[in-house]
Amino acid sequence: MSDVETTLRGPEAYKIAARAVELMERHQVWPTALNFELWTHYVADPDGALARELTRLISLGEPMTELVSEELAAAYLPKARLNEQIRDAGDLLSKELEAVAKAIQNAQKSNAAFGKELAGASKSLDKSTDVEAIKIVVDNLAEATRRVHKENQSLETRLADSTAEVERLREHLEQVRRDATTDGLTNLANRKAFDEELDRACADADDSGTTLCLAVLDIDHFKGFNDTWGHQTGDQVIRYVASVIGRVAAPPRFAARYGGEEFAMIFPREASAIVATTLEEIRVEVSSRMLKRRSTNEDLGAITISSGFAERRPNETGHSIMERADAALYASKRGGRNRVTAAEAMPASANAA
Repeated sequence: MSDVETTLRGPEAYKIAARAVELMERHQVWPTALNFELWTHYVADPDGALARELTRLISLGEPMTELVSEELAAAYLPKARLNEQIRDAGDLLSKELEAVAKAIQNAQKSNAAFGKELAGASKSLDKSTDVEAIKIVVDNLAEATRRVHKENQSLETRLADSTAEVERLREHLEQVRRDATTDGLTNLANRKAFDEELDRACADADDSGTTLCLAVLDIDHFKGFNDTWGHQTGDQVIRYVASVIGRVAAPPRFAARYGGEEFAMIFPREASAIVATTLEEIRVEVSSRMLKRRSTNEDLGAITISSGFAERRPNETGHSIMERADAALYASKRGGRNRVTAAEAMPASANAA
């Protein structure tokens, strides 16, 4: 999820949406779904590439037509760029398949013609004893064999080229897939990838009858920190916490930036005691480092994180275990922050699924 999309899922989203509608009305832009998405990105990231391009077009007096909006979306909106990349890869793959099909068809025709040539030569040889006639038949067969050999070589070359091109497209699409499921700020998985992995992990736990734990981690007092030091320094803090989480999240564990300053971790087939120990190690490491502002080298002090986790119940949904882990996180917040809370250790009334 991009930083803009994360912002649009937070408390500032309503102000951003209202400002976007106000600007669309001022510049006589129809409030279509696409335009609304463009202008909310414009408001949420006023220094971004999309905002700069919209500002340029407005200064030139360019009308915001549907075509202009589509071009802006294709160039600057992550989902639109992703769809365009997938579509382009699909078009290239279709062209490759067409070329291969044509090469195979040509080879089939040549082989069929060669078969007829062989059959005709066989009949001619049966009927003829004339040396000169036999020589002509053999020469014709040699020429036909060369043609078939050349056609087969051409097919082999085309297939090799296509195999290389398809492999290149596969690698490109794999990179596109990674980009689509990776948070741009932290390089952890994004919310979409996390939701998919949680569903998969729950299904695997049901199939194998194994345990599954889910943890939610949140940077304490982050809004105040952001207001004091600015968003760029806030991003520096988020990246730092993500790096600590990422170091202990090697597969089969799975870590993601869930949104804003919140992170989530999946622990397949691990006992609650191990999960609690791991979260405590993360908490201690994060709080033990005195941070400095990169641009000015000013001391920022230490930051802390609060965590909550839950062990999955038999056949429990991902949504339910997430709610229980969230409840444990908020218990950590209410308890003074900078601590780890297990959902199972909470009162039954606070831990209802």
